[in-house]
Amino acid sequence: MKIACTINGKRVEMDIDPRLRLLDMLRETLHLTGTKEGCGEGECGACTVLMDGAAVNSCLVPAPQADGTEILTIEGLAEDGTLHPIQQAYVDTGGVQCGFCTPGFIMATYALLLESPDPTEEEILSGLEGNLCRCTGYSKIVEAVHLAAERMRKVA
Repeated sequence: MKIACTINGKRVEMDIDPRLRLLDMLRETLHLTGTKEGCGEGECGACTVLMDGAAVNSCLVPAPQADGTEILTIEGLAEDGTLHPIQQAYVDTGGVQCGFCTPGFIMATYALLLESPDPTEEEILSGLEGNLCRCTGYSKIVEAVHLAAERMRKVA
């Protein structure tokens, strides 16, 4: 099956197996390995990417559904070797430890800040509720979201 979509700002056309998941298309076909597979069941959020501006669990999205959409992965955030403010906020606050869940949290944060540039603590917790971390205890992650929001508002 042939599909065409935009991934990280670049138009992509390819033939895919219609049974392929978006996660596998990104990781195996396009070699965008920043998106991780944690549970494969949509429970952990490690595979979160943005599809047409909305956070989705790419392990649950059939790749054919990407046809005609715009996909943003963790690889699409940094520009010219400079981390995106969200990525830098996670580094600066210690919101990462092993790093496995980090791409999913960062993409969920990106989607949250698109919707709410100055989120309350409750909005942050709600916006990240589909993402699980086994290392940090979440307080540093919430701190990272507050810092990223503050930095992004200053640039806007």
